[in-house]
Amino acid sequence: MAAVPTPPRSTDMSDSNDNSSASSPSPIVQVQPLGFPWQTLDPFLFCVYHDDAYPKGNGRMGPEASLAGRQIGQDFSRKDGWSMYHGETVPGFPSHPHRGFETVTIVRKGLVDHSDSLGATARFGGGDVQWLTAGKGIVHSEMFPLLDAGAPNPLELFQIWLNLPAKNKMAEPHFTMFWSEAIPRFASDDAQGGRTEVAVIAGRFGGNDAQAQTAIDPLAPPPDSWAAQAGADLAIWTLRMTPGARWTLPPATGEGTRRMLYFFKGATAQVAGRRVEGPAAIELRADAAVELVNGPEGEGEFLLLQGRPIAEPVAQYGPFVMNTQAEIAQTMADYRRTQFGGWPWTDPAPVHGADAARFARHPDGRKEVPGA
Repeated sequence: MAAVPTPPRSTDMSDSNDNSSASSPSPIVQVQPLGFPWQTLDPFLFCVYHDDAYPKGNGRMGPEASLAGRQIGQDFSRKDGWSMYHGETVPGFPSHPHRGFETVTIVRKGLVDHSDSLGATARFGGGDVQWLTAGKGIVHSEMFPLLDAGAPNPLELFQIWLNLPAKNKMAEPHFTMFWSEAIPRFASDDAQGGRTEVAVIAGRFGGNDAQAQTAIDPLAPPPDSWAAQAGADLAIWTLRMTPGARWTLPPATGEGTRRMLYFFKGATAQVAGRRVEGPAAIELRADAAVELVNGPEGEGEFLLLQGRPIAEPVAQYGPFVMNTQAEIAQTMADYRRTQFGGWPWTDPAPVHGADAARFARHPDGRKEVPGA
């Protein structure tokens, strides 16, 4: 997914200030309102939340609605509760390049049609996750087909950009699907009947606290991911809490881990005894257990991102993330010369037909379907 346009950026994360001082009695480091995109901590680069109330489809997988007043090709307007983004007839993000990092796309509602320069395609949604290692370079498209012509087509997703360490920035691209049916989940009921449900997308869960009888191991991340490195202590979890539910987030196990908790749905919550109004980004000390109490107004939902920092310089220009500006210049030259392998599809924004069935076709031609 193409980022919101950004100017060239160069920062040295090896000098990042870890505010989680042991002298602080509170596990809360800071609380900030959520912006667009969301604030992140190393090793994460970017996190965006799309929650689009798309209308009925027009039979051609676009919206049955006028596009007048939208800047087509660059529509982030949220007019009437939805955007076309870079799509012209179908909303989404037509072909665009990436190098030097990974995208983790969690689709909670609706469908995403993926196509890439490796020859892979996929249609996924309903809790599925796509984990794509861009590595030395990939071009992909992510379109949002509106299949239902008789009812609205809501879309809700996260896209997370996870950095790669310098040694893996030029790794071979890798395409992975985590089907919703296979993602490990955990549920905890408190003494008052409240329930907390956790989806474990990355990072080992439990095994060192009284709330989990046994540890929950996640699905294996791509081989060159920071998540696959020993000691990275990387976790991506989503939490859903019923009104008034109470649950304690266990501490991280690694040294130097940093942790951000995004309270993205719900009115209020108590976090380590502090009232927080949503939506908010809450940086936590990773070495502390943190009690969460959802407010009484309705369900509360959270996204947790944690990991040990890569702590390397970051140079970014739009969809390219390297360690130096010289590497960015080389990346741009490489893309102009090779197009990262070229685009094998006749359309820059392919969609995969009217059948809502989820699938993935890998670069080697192997087809994968959920539950098979």
